[in-house]
Amino acid sequence: MMRFLSVLLLVLFSQQGIAATLLVLGDSLSAGYQMPAEKSWPSLLGPEIEKNGHEITVINASISGDTTGNGLARLPALLKSHSPDFVLIELGANDGLRGFAPTTIRNNLTQMITQIETAGAIPLLMQIYVPPNYGKRYSEYFANLYQDISKEYEIPLLPFFLEHIILKPEWMMEDGLHPKADAQPWIAGYMAEQISPHL
Repeated sequence: MMRFLSVLLLVLFSQQGIAATLLVLGDSLSAGYQMPAEKSWPSLLGPEIEKNGHEITVINASISGDTTGNGLARLPALLKSHSPDFVLIELGANDGLRGFAPTTIRNNLTQMITQIETAGAIPLLMQIYVPPNYGKRYSEYFANLYQDISKEYEIPLLPFFLEHIILKPEWMMEDGLHPKADAQPWIAGYMAEQISPHL
């Protein structure tokens, strides 16, 4: 009996020391556009999440310019290479800016979610919006598809951090689309608050 308890305690303490792995699959909003990669918010995310009591290893697999189709193409190799426990999907902005059909975006996102779950990981989906100048109908349909996917697949839908950043001109680059390096620490703290309850 004592031997069994000793083994059980050893297993429990060993598991506590193992950090979970979070893979961030995104575009330029997560890749650290026009700045050193180590200044991007995913690179700052680990310590912020640890403040909330979770040990985490964050892998930033974001590439500027990526669409949901690019993410879908890259995902199998990333899952095999990193074996993440969680995958945050931050994709779709480039699809929207190029006017891709919402049905195509939806299909790509749902395929990614299925692959992530099949690999034994938990998908987290970030809400993405496109500028209203693309037309009210397209903008609303685009925004709603993320909410619909979240409900259908019963996965967390995380808020779009750019909504807060865009209100601070001093934090935005001249293109009006990308946050500056100065904004990255705030984004990391904000995203840690959103992600931690799901870990």
